[in-house]
Amino acid sequence: MTDSFADLPGGPRICYREDGPADGVPLVLIAGLGLDLTSWPREMIDGFTRRGFRVVRFDNRDAGRSDRIKAPNPGKLRQLLAKPLPGAYDLGDMAADTVGLLDHLGIEKTHLAGMSMGGMIAQTVAARNPGRVLSLTSIFSTTGHRRVGQPAKSTLVRMARRPARTVEESVAGHLSLMGHLGSATFPLDKDVETAWAEGLWERAGGRRARSGIARQIGAIQASGDRGAELGRITCPTVVVHGDTDRMVHHSGGRATAKAIKGSRYVEIPGMGHHIAPDLVDRLVELTAEVALDPAGETR
Repeated sequence: MTDSFADLPGGPRICYREDGPADGVPLVLIAGLGLDLTSWPREMIDGFTRRGFRVVRFDNRDAGRSDRIKAPNPGKLRQLLAKPLPGAYDLGDMAADTVGLLDHLGIEKTHLAGMSMGGMIAQTVAARNPGRVLSLTSIFSTTGHRRVGQPAKSTLVRMARRPARTVEESVAGHLSLMGHLGSATFPLDKDVETAWAEGLWERAGGRRARSGIARQIGAIQASGDRGAELGRITCPTVVVHGDTDRMVHHSGGRATAKAIKGSRYVEIPGMGHHIAPDLVDRLVELTAEVALDPAGETR
């Protein structure tokens, strides 16, 4: 696949890819914390394109091949205390990157789907730009309220480990974390995950691959509780979460659905914080359902 780039006015350079028919109804996929555009399973992309969607996926700022922001990383203590550095970018800035990419591509309106932090970004776009969003799919995400959607202590311990210095360390660390965040009900494919971790290391330039995670965490923390803002979302919305999620507790998904009036909440038993192969068809179906009107046509 070929990477393309958009130089956003006053913003970062964003790397993106497109799949599906050029005249299809746009569907923009927004990846999670530290992930790049390849984190969306190939089978998921194909499922959307078979339904006629023009799929756009991109690397968030500070991830993949998009620009790294020239700003210091918040230290571990600041992250633990949820005190971002003064002047740090927030989810609103990342949402503005998304809208800037839409402008670059000439897309007036789109369906949005985001996972984890990507769900937070998609929520922000829908709340602040209601005329641009046709539907919203929020996957294992949360509202930012500190009493819901919090990671398990065992997850925080794993995230605090020293960053990988080699591709071998990166792959081993990814497999270990996914083994923790996944589930026995929906097992991961070790070969696929290994290939993805190797690809991320190569795409992003080795140790640079994970260099922006602390700033992305800072963006989430700087945005605080977004519950009131989510109440402004008016597009058809489905909120999807698993009941065994150790990264974003399912209370975050329930709070998201409660905040977005008229949204549908789907809690999948046994689903963790990972799009496993056996979940792809279900997630494609749920996203397509909220994007279609009762007559089966795209909204």
